[in-house]
Amino acid sequence: MADTSKVAKNLQAFAIALNAHDRENPDHTAYGIGLAFFDMERLGFDEGEEILPGITIHADGGTTGNFRVLCDGEHDEEVGEAEEEVVEAVSDRYLTISPQQD
Repeated sequence: MADTSKVAKNLQAFAIALNAHDRENPDHTAYGIGLAFFDMERLGFDEGEEILPGITIHADGGTTGNFRVLCDGEHDEEVGEAEEEVVEAVSDRYLTISPQQD
């Protein structure tokens, strides 16, 4: 059995993260919390267990000690857009660098 104070602190952190997610992404619906399998075992949670109303626990490939809010939205769209804006710059001048003297 996991220490109840650890479970309570995690539930509080989950609720805070869910509230922040819902506030920042009003068009996405959160459905769960993703935890590393080790953390699920350590805290005594089962896959699919409902921990808050409408929020269930899911094992994911995350690192231990971290969790993530799972939702139906795409949060990586901005990263893809930034990658598309990268351009290769080529100069027509050469730069000569001399070693520094102490």
